[in-house]
Amino acid sequence: MKKYSVLHPAVFKLDGGAMFGIIPKPLWSKAIPADDQNRILMSLRVMLIQTANKNILVDTGIGDYHGDKFEDRFGVKGQKNPLIETLHKNFGLVPEDITDLIVTHLHFDHVGGLGSGDHEKHNLIFLNANIHLHRKHYAYALKPTARDAGSFHSQYFRPLIEAAEKDGRIHWVDGEEGEVLRDGEDVIKFRCSHGHTPWLLHPFDEKFIYMADLVPTSHHVSIPWVMGYDISPGRTTEDKKEFYQFIIDHNLTMVFEHDLYFWGAKVKAKGKDDFEIAEKFTAISIDPQSHQSVMY
Repeated sequence: MKKYSVLHPAVFKLDGGAMFGIIPKPLWSKAIPADDQNRILMSLRVMLIQTANKNILVDTGIGDYHGDKFEDRFGVKGQKNPLIETLHKNFGLVPEDITDLIVTHLHFDHVGGLGSGDHEKHNLIFLNANIHLHRKHYAYALKPTARDAGSFHSQYFRPLIEAAEKDGRIHWVDGEEGEVLRDGEDVIKFRCSHGHTPWLLHPFDEKFIYMADLVPTSHHVSIPWVMGYDISPGRTTEDKKEFYQFIIDHNLTMVFEHDLYFWGAKVKAKGKDDFEIAEKFTAISIDPQSHQSVMY
């Protein structure tokens, strides 16, 4: 029997226009108001899946290695060692208790909590964990386009992944879909999307699917509401249609990585190639000003 938890170790801000692409500000600002720098406040949500023998993390948040200038630019607010403190406070877990890390993709706000340190030296935090990462996405992340290179801090994650691979703790995921890991009868599978970044991995089981940056918030469920950050926005619209039909067919609940107030939702069809939220799931308790760890 699996136990699922979604955690809120920290918050950050990104430009609202970039988060909503071609959608005009008068529309998206009704959903999420912007600050005086046109930034919107978002969660850095992480999922914990616990089985009989495993403590599995999906993504690791933004970490705390970036420095004051970066954190001010992106409005990062959270405690020191945010993911470690969140796990300890809510579950009594220490880094050595984590058996598996599923990395959806290698953008800095998803893989920043993989290690600790400063700009010069980083050390793996989860020394006992097997890291599940798509092989082709890793190859892309080392040689991205000029358009999205700023999202990949390879000087940070590459040494960590190489160290884990040397220790035999990298599980390279291949293909468009398949199995990530299993613990007896408990199985976590995956599907890939490509519009936001090539070979973005979406873990799922019989209940939940982790949307990562394909659908970062509940406000991005509408097919045309696509981020300007996406490497191929047109592909994202096709990815969303395919994923929504898959989600409906398998009665899955979407988990949003960046929505501050809604951790997940059910989706339903609304005519041909059109979908909408059927039900949203709200955080039990959240105070975006305190930036404290929250479990749902």
